[in-house]
Amino acid sequence: MKKITAHRKSSKVNMGGIILDQPLPTATIDQVDPFLLIHHWKDRLPGNQLQKNVGVGVHPHRGFSPVTFIFKGAVHHKDSEGNDEIVTEGGVQWMFAGRGIMHSERPPAYLAEEGGDFEIIQLWVNVPAKYKMDNPSYQPVKTEDMPRFISDDEKVKIDVVAGQFNEIEGKIEHPSPLNVFRLDMDTDGEVELDVPEGYQALMYILDGELEVNEYVVGKGKEMFVFAEEGKNVTLKANQETRTIFLAAPPINEEVATYGPFVMNTESEVMQALRDAQMGKMGVLLEE
Repeated sequence: MKKITAHRKSSKVNMGGIILDQPLPTATIDQVDPFLLIHHWKDRLPGNQLQKNVGVGVHPHRGFSPVTFIFKGAVHHKDSEGNDEIVTEGGVQWMFAGRGIMHSERPPAYLAEEGGDFEIIQLWVNVPAKYKMDNPSYQPVKTEDMPRFISDDEKVKIDVVAGQFNEIEGKIEHPSPLNVFRLDMDTDGEVELDVPEGYQALMYILDGELEVNEYVVGKGKEMFVFAEEGKNVTLKANQETRTIFLAAPPINEEVATYGPFVMNTESEVMQALRDAQMGKMGVLLEE
């Protein structure tokens, strides 16, 4: 069984006027290699707004994969590669920034105008240095296309976003191996997650309450980090619970970051900044 090495409550951060829960990084944990950042945004949109005034406008990325889980509402993704997609509740948007891309993520126009519940998680996944300057790509997985495991008692549902669970393969292609799961568990639902030896793993609980490895209780907006050794993590829900579970072998490379860029050296970060300013990451115009 994988040992729990950290157990942390998320903190509140202000991102351009949007108040988010941030379980990663923390004051003591910079990353759980290769996972760099988790932001949890849960809100109710008031309505009577223009789409261009809601969400996150055009900005660049280079050197990693920003991933968005849509739990409530919908997200409208546009990017400089020509992708233009709305993914609704239960779906995932996986973008590999590679050498550079411009994109925006906003609630769709109808949600901005009508208002409603809106909840997403954004996850940043690092990639090895040899892939950082590859061509960018965008992979949306809609709810109806999501590979899903359902337990015999139907108390555990696992969306296999990337990697494999119980012979179910995720649709996402990523430059390095990883498992990314989204779990919905009813009261008394139980599951054992097999994690390959040498993988670091973490879990973020959106809400509810779980018994983790049979003896530690985790509640909403808490993160658990697990050691590389060991083969599994056991979960039992004390009440209805939503969580994400992430596992991957560490990349074990230097990480240099500045805003939306994740590279290996400061000089690479500065080059990314210059390239973005010069339009080398493409152009995206919003109406």
